[in-house]
Amino acid sequence: MARWATLAVALLFSAIATVHTTITASGQDGWITLFDGKNLDQWQGDGTATFKIEDGSVIATDKKDPKAVAAYLVSKQSFKDFEIRAEFWVSEEANSGIFVRNTDPKNISSKTGYEVNIFDQRPDPSMGTGGIVPFAKTLVPIKAGGKWNTYEIVAKGPKFTVTLNGVKTVDGAENADHKEGPIALQFGVGTVKFRKVQIRPL
Repeated sequence: MARWATLAVALLFSAIATVHTTITASGQDGWITLFDGKNLDQWQGDGTATFKIEDGSVIATDKKDPKAVAAYLVSKQSFKDFEIRAEFWVSEEANSGIFVRNTDPKNISSKTGYEVNIFDQRPDPSMGTGGIVPFAKTLVPIKAGGKWNTYEIVAKGPKFTVTLNGVKTVDGAENADHKEGPIALQFGVGTVKFRKVQIRPL
């Protein structure tokens, strides 16, 4: 009997260890999945378009206000210091971006937050794709149109670092105008798709 009891206890501890390992792995070192291609539970639209999921990507359709330059999908949660990983696809003429630390979620702009730009054909390419409007020029001219891309965005205090497809486009640029706020995905000109969005608070 004692032998069977010992075996049962060993199996119990083994199961607990397995569950713990599984939970730790699923947490991915603090990463939170905001969009996984399945639902938009962590987001709310700005009312200017219909957002829907097609083939695991979110797109904006049926833009309701012809005067609106863009539609925005805004995270329900606010973030201060963080690292973002986001996968996106845009057409070559697209104008999009990822806005962070938006102080006015109902008025998304580079005046109320920071825009990590996705705009290959911006007239001034220094703050086109890879730059942060309004304060950080891109270190490397880079094009995102016509392919899947991965943005890595780090905001810690006043410092920002941006990496696009493994290439660092902003390195430690500083601006302290906005401290905290939700994230917003911009759907402007052209075709814009976001496939995966994760964030890790720092």
